[in-house]
Amino acid sequence: MKVEIIERDDQYVLNHCTKYLARDGSEPRHDFGQYPPGDPGAAVCEAWRFPVVDTHWDGVSAETSYPFNDVTFVHDGRATAVGSVAVVGTFGPLHSPVPLRPVLFAGEPTGFRSVTVRVPKGQVHAYKFAVDGTHAVDPVNPQRTVLDNGRTWSRFFTDACAVPLELSRAERAVLGRLVGHLLPFRLEENRRFIRGVYESLDRERRRAEFPLAYQLDEEVGTVNYIDKVISRQERHLADDYHTCLRIIGDLVRARSGGRDPAVVEPELYTDLYVQMADERVDGWDYGRYASPRHFLLVLRRHAMTGAFVHPRHGGNSGAAGWMYLESRFRDAGGATLFDWRRALESPLGHNTDYRG
Repeated sequence: MKVEIIERDDQYVLNHCTKYLARDGSEPRHDFGQYPPGDPGAAVCEAWRFPVVDTHWDGVSAETSYPFNDVTFVHDGRATAVGSVAVVGTFGPLHSPVPLRPVLFAGEPTGFRSVTVRVPKGQVHAYKFAVDGTHAVDPVNPQRTVLDNGRTWSRFFTDACAVPLELSRAERAVLGRLVGHLLPFRLEENRRFIRGVYESLDRERRRAEFPLAYQLDEEVGTVNYIDKVISRQERHLADDYHTCLRIIGDLVRARSGGRDPAVVEPELYTDLYVQMADERVDGWDYGRYASPRHFLLVLRRHAMTGAFVHPRHGGNSGAAGWMYLESRFRDAGGATLFDWRRALESPLGHNTDYRG
């Protein structure tokens, strides 16, 4: 599997990294308790942005560019001078490190090194830096994964990744029921609409839009979006989900006589929502999580965002959420007030200028 290196100039790298990495102080910043004491990632503004996963453009067309991302690895060597830095990962041969080049500003070294590689969308990969021949995890990227041999590696995922990263199968099942009752698609009229959207995607269109139409369900990929957002941008909320989904699963089983939370009647969840909003949930373990209402607000925010976000973030599968809005909001003449295709490139839209 050959690694394709993409040429990105120094200005691009600096634009995407200096405002997050170039700080004089080393005190913790944007740390919500997800970093252990002394972790250098806590001092980085929005460390989850590394490596940089960006739009790929091959200079030919949106159709041929669309299936890929450009992933830029950045190593910060300002504090300690190094002789060489390379990256090795599952996106290429593990025995062939890809060297990072020095990043210059006004012709002078900045201490940063970088390399950009092309990686298909919908994937998750592990990687390490080889600094002067010694392998180590990326000290900036907060994502970690433990491989089968017990070794810890850094991790990244590309756009529209459908591989579960944070939530277990049981957690996703409970979350799917919770999300299903928060979104407007649970009404029968809207359920028929969503089913019609997915059924209208013929094999050729599904192949063209892969991996954005991977999860053909009435939650339009929102569960997958939440799995991704708590794996990266909002890792500090991952424990909230693990704790509350376990509590809710136990509650539903207790109230339904031991039945699987994935198949109980919807009224049970409706009652639970009302009680969570009122902060009075019989059987809730307040010692483990003090405010069910707080979790409900977090869940509502994530659910609505995941239903209508750009599909590259893992939700709004196949743009079904946008199609729903397109059908609902029309002027007196019947024309849609939400013509989202004008803003997007192929294959989802028809804009010839936008690339990403």
